[in-house]
Amino acid sequence: MHEASLMNDLMKKIDVVLDAEQADRAVAVKVTLGALSHMSPDHFREHFDLAAQGTRMAGARLDIVALDDIHHPMAQDILLEHVEVEV
Repeated sequence: MHEASLMNDLMKKIDVVLDAEQADRAVAVKVTLGALSHMSPDHFREHFDLAAQGTRMAGARLDIVALDDIHHPMAQDILLEHVEVEV
């Protein structure tokens, strides 16, 4: 259930952006996966698509950057980099 918690947190962050922009929905979401985040891009995409069903994020293009440097300061993190919105 670790993934469900991560996705729930990410969806809340995207909702905050959508509310701040007074947007109807997210068109694209860009995330960076740290090398030690324990999520492959495919695994992340699967969980994102499931979590986005029925939300303002449904159907959004997901752009994923996967870091491979385990010494990077954000190696354990999943970072929301950008949200493209539709108003």
